[in-house]
Amino acid sequence: MIGFLRRPWAVALLAVFAVALAAGLYLFQPWRLFTDRTVAEAAPEAVVPTSAGQAPPPASGTPAAPRTLSSGRFISHEHGTSGTAKVIMLPDGRRVLRIENLDTSDGPDLRVWLSDQPVKPGVAGWGVFDDGEYLELGKLKGNKGDQNYAIPADTDLAELTSVSIWCKRFRVSFGAAALR
Repeated sequence: MIGFLRRPWAVALLAVFAVALAAGLYLFQPWRLFTDRTVAEAAPEAVVPTSAGQAPPPASGTPAAPRTLSSGRFISHEHGTSGTAKVIMLPDGRRVLRIENLDTSDGPDLRVWLSDQPVKPGVAGWGVFDDGEYLELGKLKGNKGDQNYAIPADTDLAELTSVSIWCKRFRVSFGAAALR
């Protein structure tokens, strides 16, 4: 073995192997197949006005409840994914994407995207979400559980009718839901 390492090409080969191994570990992060990040955020609630700049409470004296505008169930794409997605409007007009009972694989660089692309089952649906218009709501907080993402006020939800758990690094959907 020592004789092998004295040859210049052998040292170069080992160096190339070490660099390739390090790059592969960085890109694919295979240990994430065995890790989970669980999030347990409470559902968004009505906010009681506290300052003069906020809207007055409803005349009945009880705050209005949040309202579900659209919802859908996740289907699996690159990785097994289940759970539900809901677009909720709060009494003050803010909108939130609520993901409940999410169960998917952990992965590198996962994002939550609203998209104008249809949700297609199987391999045909893996890479469509960056083909048209999309809005990134943020990094996925956890691959399991319940989580909320604020939707900007100027977002046209008539156009962005699906949500994807998107792996930005590999440009593939882990799972998606049509919002109806």
